Amino acid sequence: MKSQQLLCRIPLTFSVFNGSDNEQPSMKPLENKILSNFGMKKFVVCTDAGLSSTPNRIFNNTANRKFVTTQSIKKLKGFLKDFCLGDEGWHLNGSKKAFKLSELDETEYYDKTIYKDRRINEDGLEQHLVVTFSFKYRDYHRSVRSRQLVRTSKLANNPSSLKRNRQNDPKRFIRQDHCTTDGEVADHLITSIDDEVVREEEQYDGFYAVCTNLEDDVSTIISINQKRWQIEECFRIMKSEFQARPVYLSRKDRIIAHFIICFTALIIYRILEKKLGGEYTCESIIRTLKEMNMLVMPGEGYIPEYTRTDLTDELHDVFGFRTDYEIVSQRNMKKILTTIKK
Repeated sequence: MKSQQLLCRIPLTFSVFNGSDNEQPSMKPLENKILSNFGMKKFVVCTDAGLSSTPNRIFNNTANRKFVTTQSIKKLKGFLKDFCLGDEGWHLNGSKKAFKLSELDETEYYDKTIYKDRRINEDGLEQHLVVTFSFKYRDYHRSVRSRQLVRTSKLANNPSSLKRNRQNDPKRFIRQDHCTTDGEVADHLITSIDDEVVREEEQYDGFYAVCTNLEDDVSTIISINQKRWQIEECFRIMKSEFQARPVYLSRKDRIIAHFIICFTALIIYRILEKKLGGEYTCESIIRTLKEMNMLVMPGEGYIPEYTRTDLTDELHDVFGFRTDYEIVSQRNMKKILTTIKK
């Protein structure tokens, strides 16, 4: 089972488009590439809110293609939003009993995910709306907002920096007024924390919604969506460990070549991760490989300059050679390099 989970994390393909373009139209060409290059007839597309447009959902509303996509509760119609945030009708996986959210013991249910679901018809598309709530996820939201409000307080004292760049920019909590509380015109811009915006966001803490056209039970749908972190992890590894961004290139062919190198490195890493049984983090594997340096001794051979660890032992066992002897002769090093090339 563990091997299958690791296998599904190996990326298949990628697409490159202009950073200024809307990302939503990029999904169809990528799916068509998967269909043609890999001969796949059936698959489930799991996306975040950025790719969950109605056209993309309709495109994957076929007998062979299904979707599980993040649904913004804020963007739902009023009656559906009320359903998502309502106190009644919550269920625990495996139980038919309905709960009231306000009556749940927070300590007992802190690490558990409860849900409610219903059928909806939006834009002529029949979908299954699944809403989950977690006290742990609620506290995560509160923690993030608390840190943002600290940053907001500092930014409020610098009016020149109040231009918002992103949807979740901490500056969204800043209110700007050009008059005093008495209604008089102020000589200077007055900034403050907008408590109304804070309260508006607080009501969504801990809630998460997805829409799908799968006919599976709710627990399966939740499980599929929770595995989306594996995709997000690929992007994080590309950006951090493999430094895929920023890209200081302008020609398209060179940009594509850059990402091909990073993508190939990601595939090799995932295969290595699988061979190691998924027991080590990406950071530890990359760091260990970078530190496995050898000191050249002319006429003698090579001396390892790294410290032997459980991970270096695993790497040697996986690839069938060792470089952690006191001295690796030139002859043995040539054999190792020949083995690697094969």
